[in-house]
Amino acid sequence: MDEAGDVKEGSVTELASLRAQRRAQIARWDINIVVFLFAVLILVVILLYENVVSWIVGPIAFVGLILVWLVGWRRGKQLYRLYLEEEISKLDKPDREAEKLILDVLMKSQREKAENP
Repeated sequence: MDEAGDVKEGSVTELASLRAQRRAQIARWDINIVVFLFAVLILVVILLYENVVSWIVGPIAFVGLILVWLVGWRRGKQLYRLYLEEEISKLDKPDREAEKLILDVLMKSQREKAENP
């Protein structure tokens, strides 16, 4: 009996983890990161038009892309934690509703027994 509960809990956690991971992958590239990426691109283009040597522009572009990736990765981790909590609470919600329904039925039957001795 205990193993069945562990298996159910494990599948709920895995399902919540997969859903949270998908949502975080989609949402991590928000408008702030895209604007930062365009700022890096504009900086590189301006430097190239000003005839700055490519061995200076290359590392600037590389560092800019690394920063974009790091910020996106960090945002994805933060969103994953948030979405995981949401998904677990969503998956646990039907259990709570079933418990409320059972309690309501029990309370109703208790009231009926008290009214009709």
